[in-house]
Amino acid sequence: MAQRETLGRPPGPRGHWLTGNTRAYEADRIGFLRRCHREYGDVFSYDEQTVFVIDPDLTHDVLTRTGHSFVTELAPFDMRRDLDEAGAQATAWMSARRATWPGLNRAASAAADGRTVEILDAVVAGGAGRELDVLTSMRAFTARAIADYCFGADARGVPGLLHDLIRATRPFTESSYEFPAWLPLPRHRRFFRAAGDLTEALTGIVRQRRASPAGDAPEDLLGSLLAAEPAMPDEIVTSTLHSVLMGGHGVPAAALTSVVWELARRPGLVGELRDEADGPVSGTAPLPSTPSTAARLPLAEAVVRETLRLYPPAWLMTRTARTATRLGDWSVDPGDDLLLNAYLIHRDPRWWQRPDEFDPTRWLSGRPAPGPAYLPFGAGPRVCLGSALALRQLTLATSRLAQRFAVESPNASSVALEFMGRLAPAGLRARFAPLGR
Repeated sequence: MAQRETLGRPPGPRGHWLTGNTRAYEADRIGFLRRCHREYGDVFSYDEQTVFVIDPDLTHDVLTRTGHSFVTELAPFDMRRDLDEAGAQATAWMSARRATWPGLNRAASAAADGRTVEILDAVVAGGAGRELDVLTSMRAFTARAIADYCFGADARGVPGLLHDLIRATRPFTESSYEFPAWLPLPRHRRFFRAAGDLTEALTGIVRQRRASPAGDAPEDLLGSLLAAEPAMPDEIVTSTLHSVLMGGHGVPAAALTSVVWELARRPGLVGELRDEADGPVSGTAPLPSTPSTAARLPLAEAVVRETLRLYPPAWLMTRTARTATRLGDWSVDPGDDLLLNAYLIHRDPRWWQRPDEFDPTRWLSGRPAPGPAYLPFGAGPRVCLGSALALRQLTLATSRLAQRFAVESPNASSVALEFMGRLAPAGLRARFAPLGR
């Protein structure tokens, strides 16, 4: 069989002679991408080093080959783009993933159900029925929940440091312009200070726990990592926890904000979720007792899955070509960035019926998602390590919010999605009024 001819670099808009496509993209990110998708197809060039991909099969190909032909998004300020070093780090990360999996699988995630609900109740009750910024509240919940999962009683102080780093990272996700690290910009200093503070705190917790007498069994993720065989060096344990903390904070917080957005506009759905939560268990029981959340809360899980389809927090996933390679009929060069657009794939009528409609029942029919067109946690060997934990926590939180609170929002009908960093409705406000139970 003859090989397909490689066509070279994908086409794309030329843009301004000086600023390229940056101004048009920054003015309306998703509008710009939709226009380019219509004009140039599923793969198009943004500039000489950036390619957007809106094809599920090619996206899976890139994600599957991550670690070989591609590496994950390079760290902020990595202006040298040392692809060999990034590849070596990817290999080390895969080894750490295998050691981490026992502490993040479904059985381990189920053990944290009680604490997840306790933390959510405490955070929401702290608002005492007042009008709150939803994303801020959900970040407070997810930061506490993932810190507790990782460190148990040693988590004190970690949520605040995690919040500081997320806030310090935001300016870099909002801008398409990169500046060298040596420029003494305030945002650079804030980022390095916040990153250093979190790393120092995590290192201290790991060393202190390592020096303490081992317990009968790991009670948190750190305990599981320290019990791994062969033993993991402290710096690998620290970097692994750092990755889990960052992933377990930003993505679930954005997803829950979108869940609240839908609940505030759908009182009938809230009632159905409340009936489901009160049905299999007593009216005061906080959570299901079975290891499978989906078995007891199928509607709540369907709401979460549909929310992740319509509003995937990781709406863009970045991979960098490590070597010259092919992308379908196209070619990419070493150092090229590929931006994989889960948002547009999730809303493509070629793969989904009624793609722009919020319909949780599509997940209750027993039919799987259409092929590779569902990517809320990525895919391939580097699919999100905490996906089972995140889905479980999101399902429990969705059910609990409906069961215990009346969700009211004064601006749910007017807010819009913000396509920066983790996708979420911008500026959503809500009041969580406790139900008399």
